[in-house]
Amino acid sequence: MTTQTRDAPRTSDADQDDKFFHYVRKNKVAESAVLGTMVQARCGEVFPVTRAAKPGSPVCLRCKEIYESLPGSD
Repeated sequence: MTTQTRDAPRTSDADQDDKFFHYVRKNKVAESAVLGTMVQARCGEVFPVTRAAKPGSPVCLRCKEIYESLPGSD
């Protein structure tokens, strides 16, 4: 008998004070903010959108790397 394991995306508690903002698909942000649905960031973290980033806010470095590697992200 063999056992397979799957990697599950990391999730964040909405009440947790996260240090970074993540890159998320634009069309999912409003849906999550209104309905409380979960979104998946470019880095794989899963969470509900509870606040908006302001200019100068710290950004998840992994999300930024992934976003900048996408075509047309200039």
